[in-house]
Amino acid sequence: MSDVLRLKKSNCKNCYKCIRHCPVKSIRFSANQAHIVGEECILCGQCFVVCPQNAKQIADGTEIVRVLLDGTAPVVASLAPSFAAYFDHIGFAALKAALQQLGFTSAEETALGATLVKREYEKQLQEQSMDVIISSCCHSVNLLIRKYYPELIKYLSPVVSPMIAHSQDIKRRMPEAKTVFIGPCLSKKDEAENSPVDAVLTFDELSRMFAAANIVPEPVLDSAKESRARLFPTVGGILKTMDIPDTGYTCLTVDGTDNCKAALADIAAGNLHKCFLEMSACSGSCIGGPVMEKYNNSPVRHYQAVTTFAGKQDFAVTQPEASALVRRHSYIGVPSTVPSEAEISSILAKTGKTSKEDELNCGSCGYNTCREKAIAVYHGKADISMCLPFLMDKAERFSNNILSHTPNGILVVNEDLEVQQVNAAAMHMLHIAREGDVLGEPLVRVMDPLPFLSALEGRAIKEQRAYYAEFSKYLELSLVHDKTTHILIAILRDVTTEEEERLKKEEIGRQTVEIADRVVEKQMRIVQEIASLLGETTAETKIALTKLKESINSDETR
Repeated sequence: MSDVLRLKKSNCKNCYKCIRHCPVKSIRFSANQAHIVGEECILCGQCFVVCPQNAKQIADGTEIVRVLLDGTAPVVASLAPSFAAYFDHIGFAALKAALQQLGFTSAEETALGATLVKREYEKQLQEQSMDVIISSCCHSVNLLIRKYYPELIKYLSPVVSPMIAHSQDIKRRMPEAKTVFIGPCLSKKDEAENSPVDAVLTFDELSRMFAAANIVPEPVLDSAKESRARLFPTVGGILKTMDIPDTGYTCLTVDGTDNCKAALADIAAGNLHKCFLEMSACSGSCIGGPVMEKYNNSPVRHYQAVTTFAGKQDFAVTQPEASALVRRHSYIGVPSTVPSEAEISSILAKTGKTSKEDELNCGSCGYNTCREKAIAVYHGKADISMCLPFLMDKAERFSNNILSHTPNGILVVNEDLEVQQVNAAAMHMLHIAREGDVLGEPLVRVMDPLPFLSALEGRAIKEQRAYYAEFSKYLELSLVHDKTTHILIAILRDVTTEEEERLKKEEIGRQTVEIADRVVEKQMRIVQEIASLLGETTAETKIALTKLKESINSDETR
């Protein structure tokens, strides 16, 4: 399998959308990235179409084409008939002229090859050599059968596709020519390998080449009576171009991979006989191809554009020998082992699925059933954690465990101040008997809403303590306003014991201060009394000493 589809790893966002839409689940999810399993892929391009992050990209063929155009050999473009849908109001002649400006020697319609192919289908119906005939134009259908329905390969028409038939025809006429197929299909890039086709461009790649060279195709339409095969890319287009012989075959059209799988299952079960099935992996056939659907999806307008552009007669093209158009389809093995029932049950049990009732089959992981996902886990293509209900249940249980065991009260209200959630601790603090009594009720029935209103207005509420008389408690309140989810989360802490201890300490401190004041006051009185006594003694001493001095002075003068 060629590397036609590639992954831009940085853009994958774990949405599983590619797995969900892949008809054969050829996606391996690992290391948070979705990887395409090449040996299982049928290149339908659905992962490319649906990826919301544009993480899938088609291998670019423009450089190869530029190398061919720079060479000496003539380069001829084979333009798929769905161009009439992609390039609005631009005919083949105008596109041919634009391609020649780009450097192509010439351009032809792939519908020429389609004419050769449909004639071979007519022969097969006439010869009645096959019970069931499945058209082989769609490479993705061919890969689907060759990989997943090997018992039905015998019903796959042994005829080349119009792309290869036309390239062969070009090289019969111009042996030195290089051929470039241009169309809406990415699987053609794989089909072209080891074929006469030298390169493949999508319409989008061609548009980019035009833009880079400042080439604008003229909006001029043309018509041709001999162009019935231009109907090929529409639903039922192959049958509309065929002159179906009256041999008793029922001719049916099947488009879309799921419908193709259903039809193939019917054939495998032996429910269909003597029928010709025009099969296309794309819903709406080629005009609903991945490039068309991704960038330019307008199925009704596209159908109208193609059918209006098509003529009523066949192209005048020489039919080669039948052997030149033969293609032998071989089985492409898809390696796989089937896990035992015990192994599947063990994997399911790891996501909490121990009974049939637990298998929700919601498809959120991308797989249709839980068992399919378990098998993918066994093969290393999926991870246990890809189960959304399991993750939600795990997250809920984790959250509930935290809420149940935290000593803090948790109260959640919406922006209308209606109670959304309350844990056991908060119920105890706020004297709530049952959770159901308050869920959905106004907050005012539970506690004072004023702090919550302040939080809604943008004022921070953090570790705000207050006494709630109705609960006989001191509570510490912190509020978080989650504007994304439009909720307020209240974290409550019962600080009654802390506050009572603080108040007790304050009272002890106050009492201590009072005692100290009384002691100081008493001591001051004692000091004052002592000072008073000391004051009297000092005065008496002073008088005695004065009298003694005077007596001494008197004796000296005598």
